[in-house]
Amino acid sequence: MKRRILLVDDEVAVLLTLKAVLEISGFEVDTAASAKEGKSKLHTHEYHMVITDMRMEKEASGLEVIKAARAASYRPAVALLTAFPTADEDWQEMGADKMLVKPMHTRVLLEQLEKLLASHENKLANGAGSKKDPAPKTPSKKAPSKTALAKKTPGIKAPAKKAAAKKTPAKASTKKTAKKVSARNK
Repeated sequence: MKRRILLVDDEVAVLLTLKAVLEISGFEVDTAASAKEGKSKLHTHEYHMVITDMRMEKEASGLEVIKAARAASYRPAVALLTAFPTADEDWQEMGADKMLVKPMHTRVLLEQLEKLLASHENKLANGAGSKKDPAPKTPSKKAPSKTALAKKTPGIKAPAKKAAAKKTPAKASTKKTAKKVSARNK
């Protein structure tokens, strides 16, 4: 089953570009060009994730979408997409799980979305995040490796294996010499 994402942004170029990138990467994507349309889709469909711009029709349109997503019974992950980053406390207090700053490289975007989905699914599986019992802040899972992403995402090559670096212990005589030089300089 494909994971469904609702993408809400009033910039058509952003909507079309992100929709194409996400669909190529295996997501099913619905779009909304306003907070009003986004809230309507949240009530009529279920999504694994909602990605919303902050500033649309009004300065706080994204906040309206975030509140509607948080009120949804299916509890999607929520990412705030913005060209105007805010402090971590601000977007977390708004109810977002993640802030995505545009513009962003495709690979970075996909890594962040995969990480957010994995941590959100883990949170839901552990029973956290219900409306009655808000989810505690927990450290998120490690981002998928480049090799794992290369298997899932076309166009990303897996990194070549690196030879393990050998560590050589420092010689005792080097330490003694450093102490003598230090003592002379005093």
